[in-house]
Amino acid sequence: MSSMNIVYTYGGKLYINMTNRCTNKCKFCIRFTPSGVDGLDLWLDREPTVDEVFDELCRNDYKKYGEIIFCGYGEPLMRFDDVMELCRKIRLDSDVKIRINTNGHANRIAGRDVTPDMQGLVDTISISLNAKNAKEYNDICVSEYGEDGFYEMLDFAKKSAKYTPNVVLSVVDTIPEEDIEACRRIAKDAGVQFRVREYSE
Repeated sequence: MSSMNIVYTYGGKLYINMTNRCTNKCKFCIRFTPSGVDGLDLWLDREPTVDEVFDELCRNDYKKYGEIIFCGYGEPLMRFDDVMELCRKIRLDSDVKIRINTNGHANRIAGRDVTPDMQGLVDTISISLNAKNAKEYNDICVSEYGEDGFYEMLDFAKKSAKYTPNVVLSVVDTIPEEDIEACRRIAKDAGVQFRVREYSE
């Protein structure tokens, strides 16, 4: 059994920690706080295999949870093919809901449009919007794609909405109210849902 926190529970839900790699270095990211997630250390010594992750899911009796969420210290869709393989395994014998928390850069990472591949496998995609324009986005998220990261993320949201039942653009509640409203309009224009997340220390 791995000593790494590959699968963990938080708020009564089950989470999968696939990678520590990410295309952003968001200034507010919980990975840069000393407490981690509810005191859990989610730094991985190495990336777990698909079989290791699924074994951990089984040990945690994943079928009893209402939702399984791909979210750790990194961007889960850095490992898109592995995430989809796990989704297929979960779908084989359970009706548990599957959500992916992402920065929306999957298409850029993969070099192709991956959104059709998630059809029938993923119930919800929650995408971090974080800012009302490209400059502010990059100031906050420090993306390896620069300001292009903002447009990649919005394009991914729009394309995902064609194949995934619930697509949500989210912001953290630390930004000004007028910025939150501007982001709400961006989500509406993209044809997706909007959510304001509470910042976790």
